Amino acid sequence: MKALVCILLLLETFVFVVQQQVDGGLNENEISQQISSEDGRQNPPQTDTLRAEASTDSQQYCDLGIPDIHAALRELTATVTEQKENIRALETQLREQQTFILEELNKKNEEISNLTLSQVEELRKENRDREIAFSASMMESGSGYIGPFPTEITLTYKKVFTNIGNAYNPITGIFTALLKGAYMFRVSVYGVGGTSVTVSIVKNGEHVVTAYDNQPQNALNSSNGVVLILEVGDVVYVRLWPNTRIYDNENKHCTFSGFLLFPLR
Repeated sequence: MKALVCILLLLETFVFVVQQQVDGGLNENEISQQISSEDGRQNPPQTDTLRAEASTDSQQYCDLGIPDIHAALRELTATVTEQKENIRALETQLREQQTFILEELNKKNEEISNLTLSQVEELRKENRDREIAFSASMMESGSGYIGPFPTEITLTYKKVFTNIGNAYNPITGIFTALLKGAYMFRVSVYGVGGTSVTVSIVKNGEHVVTAYDNQPQNALNSSNGVVLILEVGDVVYVRLWPNTRIYDNENKHCTFSGFLLFPLR
């Protein structure tokens, strides 16, 4: 409060001096006297009462302000220490959670890996069950004619090159479908001029496609193929037509082959 009064008096003096200079000015002595006069009014001699009040204020500041600061610092230090303990506890909990999560992830990865290997093995087994293919030629050894006959006959291809799935029977010459699916079959024939060569691929007793050639002399060659949709148990084989003949030797001209393109549901 005292400081505010002093500031107001100084401002009053400053305004007065400025006003005097504007009106005509004061000399330096007058200005000095004016300032001295104002100082006298602002700062009267300090009495014992004022000195006692000042001393009392200072003592109260020392008694109240400084102890409060120390108490606040002690409280702040205690709070920081508590927060550090909380942080350490959270870090420990986080490390434990991370360890647990990593262990669970490793378990899941191992389970997925085992499951994947199991599925792959199952698919392999399933595919092995679906692997069906065969290829065979007429003569197992040597050479010779087959035919002519007065009626159709089923040809038996005795020299087996491939018989995956054992769906072809070299004794009967018959292929039996083990799975429902789309199958590819092909037949090739060879003969000598003078007698025609004619064979047909037959499904369940029905002629499907025919390989045929006829000329008076020289070699005869023909082939044909077909894709068939077969049910389980359907049979496919080759029939030699009546009054025709084929010839085979170590070069394996006459062949019958087939394989599963893809299974069907």
